[in-house]
Amino acid sequence: MARPRIVQDEGQAGFHWATSSGEPIALPDLVAIDEEPERLLPTHLEALDDALIIATGRLSDVLGGGRRPSGDEQRDLRELHRALDRLCHEYAVAAARTGTEPDVRAGQIIGTATLVSVLARQPIGLLGPAPLDGELDDPSIGIVGGFGDLVVADPERPWTGARWVVRTTDGRRLPATLSMLLHDSSGVNKEAAVEEHRAALRSTIAAADLPNADRMAAACALDWMLYDFLNAHRDGPDSGAIDLHGRGDDAALVVAASDASVRCRTDFDPLLVHL
Repeated sequence: MARPRIVQDEGQAGFHWATSSGEPIALPDLVAIDEEPERLLPTHLEALDDALIIATGRLSDVLGGGRRPSGDEQRDLRELHRALDRLCHEYAVAAARTGTEPDVRAGQIIGTATLVSVLARQPIGLLGPAPLDGELDDPSIGIVGGFGDLVVADPERPWTGARWVVRTTDGRRLPATLSMLLHDSSGVNKEAAVEEHRAALRSTIAAADLPNADRMAAACALDWMLYDFLNAHRDGPDSGAIDLHGRGDDAALVVAASDASVRCRTDFDPLLVHL
């Protein structure tokens, strides 16, 4: 029996599914007609993992910030982020349609793909401001005394997200990250900090779909908060691989946040509107 297959995209930015007759088809549409839809999602993840290895090997210098991308590489980065965004979105929708709860492997692969998408967009100017950008004090050199606080950017506009800051003993508010609190700070209740970040991310995902939400502001907030969460869960300082420590609920959160960002960006990225 002829089966649907995976076809590598031109330029090796990603891949797409094709029917047995060779017609391109999105994964959510494929799971609706395939006789064994449960086998398609793991195959999709495996192919996405392979695509990440190819892309990061080919564009490692510019993704890692080692140098500015050339003109051709800027085009490659744009194609890469759009391919990864599409593939993450297809997985999220297909999982929902088949009643599949994302497992840890899914969360880690989608998380790495999202991290690479952010790194691809950053050098070509396609990332918006983080929550509270322009409202925080500039940090000084040396050790800073204070405490970490997750600050909601605008309680009346919950889609604008939240950001970690350090409130110093002299009254300043300095930019911080979840990774900094977990790995570079003392006296931090680490599990409480992670749980607070999870709750804020869930709240921002929900607010992004409100009728009056500013979808661009929501996308910026989701990108930053998920990027912050993923950076705190990398399996090493020089690795893009994500380690969710066996937590299935974090896997579901990563998939949901990644998909919410992509859905928000379809409003203003003309090449994502087909999703």
